Amino acid sequence: MLRIFLELIRILVVFFIIGGIMGGLVKLIYASIGINVDNTNGAWLVGLSILLLIFVLYRNRLQFSGFYRGKEKLPKKVSISLILCSVLLILIAPFFN
Repeated sequence: MLRIFLELIRILVVFFIIGGIMGGLVKLIYASIGINVDNTNGAWLVGLSILLLIFVLYRNRLQFSGFYRGKEKLPKKVSISLILCSVLLILIAPFFN
């Protein structure tokens, strides 16, 4: 029971730290080309895409190094599909105002 609780805390920390870094990076890239997606529907798309990327990263890499050992990775086709959807969401986010 303690291992599951520790793993949940670890997941939250990973999501906040990596999500914050990725969000800042995307915002920096958008700002460098003169696009502002803050307070628009595009910001939700960027957030969703970051969550998808972190999910793939966790399921394929990070779950094997924590308190709880996962059994298997995501299938390759699922991983590629989620990454492509995430990149697509990032690319179309500026067009949703």
